[in-house]
Amino acid sequence: MESVMNCAEEQQPSSMTNLWSNKQEPSRTQKAKGGFVLVHAGAGYHSESKAKEYKHVCKRACQRAVDQLKAGALAVEAVAAALVELEDSPFTNAGMGSNLNLSGEIECDASIMDGKSLHFGAVGAISGIKNPVLVANCLLKEGQKGKLSAGRIPPCFLVGRGARDWAVSHGIPSCPSEKMATKFSLSAYKRNKRKMELAERMDAGHNQTKKRRQSNENENGSGCLDTVGAVVVDLEGNVAAAVSSGGLAMKHPGRIGQAAHYGCGCWAENACNINSYSTAVSTSGCGEHLIRTMLARECSAAMQSEDAHQALLEAMQNKFISSPFLASEDRVLGGVIVLRCCTCVEAQSSQNIQGILVEFLWSHTTESMCVGYMSVQDSKAKTHISRLPSGTVPGQSLAIEGDVLRRFNSW
Repeated sequence: MESVMNCAEEQQPSSMTNLWSNKQEPSRTQKAKGGFVLVHAGAGYHSESKAKEYKHVCKRACQRAVDQLKAGALAVEAVAAALVELEDSPFTNAGMGSNLNLSGEIECDASIMDGKSLHFGAVGAISGIKNPVLVANCLLKEGQKGKLSAGRIPPCFLVGRGARDWAVSHGIPSCPSEKMATKFSLSAYKRNKRKMELAERMDAGHNQTKKRRQSNENENGSGCLDTVGAVVVDLEGNVAAAVSSGGLAMKHPGRIGQAAHYGCGCWAENACNINSYSTAVSTSGCGEHLIRTMLARECSAAMQSEDAHQALLEAMQNKFISSPFLASEDRVLGGVIVLRCCTCVEAQSSQNIQGILVEFLWSHTTESMCVGYMSVQDSKAKTHISRLPSGTVPGQSLAIEGDVLRRFNSW
């Protein structure tokens, strides 16, 4: 477990030096010299046999975001680019290769939030769209334009067929659901369907049913919980967050998870008079648990404390694992990635030195969580599969890790 350094410490990871340029803010046509992205490929279970694939998709997502930042894009554009890469991977439960529902169809959820404008866009149970995050981002952008004709309020959250029709009308191409299913997702659907049919034929009591349910949760944990997401800070210090998911395996048609819900799937908020830190959060795990605790917003609020590591630890323990809203749950399953940044000032000789401190953390109660991170100055992304300590019980204990970056610039 890595601890987070405070603002007074000078040490920083060698691979993360020179995160921010000492040049003036660039125009959108100039190449930016600052920015950072942290992504996750889900909280659930990541087998050693597929570790390489999970890490590789995280690296590609980081690179996509960094390419956008280098071109001068704002955080919200970079985070959307990272999500597209994650959705396009057949190894993640988002976009292509998403879990199939009870009817054998793919319905996806996604949301995105811009910390600068505080605008939010989301879609739920949307079918026939390869990259749901693009629809969510389009809703966000349309909302920033103001009211529609006749003073109508533009939507920020659309679901089902209405979401798909809106997406197509705004230039986002449709994709047949059968083309979005992969060999892996189809085989998982057939396997789960056989298990359900067998269970329905068995005349068992409550205890047997409970045992079967827990067994299925253990066997299908990774397929149920691997929502993807990302958080980004750009050169100007703006933050953004996004999340995307195919939802639970064998879910009821029309079910919408935390990935589409405000304050549950993601959260991003620039620093202001009330908040000293800019924060961005993206979650993963059992959607129902994350919805009932509004974990993304809770973690964002906790990040205003001085000690980020301790604050996240307490939020995950008190607001999630031990939440009164989940008192009836045997195992509380979820994970978060968190980014926060602030401006620091240090007096050196005859001048004041201003810098930006960037802290990033991840925490999970699931068996594992795959993450990747990269700054604009890095040549390649770092990836890591975080796992619960040996002997601990998933859903009842947690892991937390992270690091800190700092770059000082002259006033």
